[in-house]
Amino acid sequence: PGHVQLLPPQNVTLLSRDFAMLLTWAPGEGSPPDVTYTVRYESQDRLDKWMKVPHCKNIPRTFCNLTCDLSNFYVKVRARVKAVWGRFHSPWVKSQFKDYYSDVELAPPVLNLKVKEDFIHVSASFPLPTCVENLTWKYDLNLWEAGSEDKKKYEGHFRKDTVTINTTALRGNYCFSARALYESIDLKHSEFSQPVCVLLNHKG
Repeated sequence: PGHVQLLPPQNVTLLSRDFAMLLTWAPGEGSPPDVTYTVRYESQDRLDKWMKVPHCKNIPRTFCNLTCDLSNFYVKVRARVKAVWGRFHSPWVKSQFKDYYSDVELAPPVLNLKVKEDFIHVSASFPLPTCVENLTWKYDLNLWEAGSEDKKKYEGHFRKDTVTINTTALRGNYCFSARALYESIDLKHSEFSQPVCVLLNHKG
């Protein structure tokens, strides 16, 4: 009696989503409702040195955002997690190795349109963790008349660039959509953002 076996977390996975590197897991079988988790990580250039992740110590949730804890975005890392309940803790469970540089998954940027008399200024904001803002993010922008399949493409703009479009010849409802771009070992892009449409040179 009094012996509690705390089963380790399951499905421990290191993955990337929306520009972030996350460790995710599921509770071990029969875990008590108030169980918490602690995460550490190691990088391939310093194996067996498990680094603490202060904001993922004794947490109730089943994920940990590691992006801004990584000391190097180009070196593969793996993480491990254990369950903690009172003075009991489960064995550690390790994830596979991944690196941010080649494994990052992108999210679509958010478009901001400023309509002036003969021009429209389009900029894109990226929902990035602050620590990765200085990597080379770019975006592609599409412009088309609502209902038309014919898209004008503005490609490979840097994240902070504004695209200025002369609208004097455009009449009617025009739509804009963008995707984030990132060049690592190969070229990656996000899905295109939801279209944002504006009425241009509308008389009346």
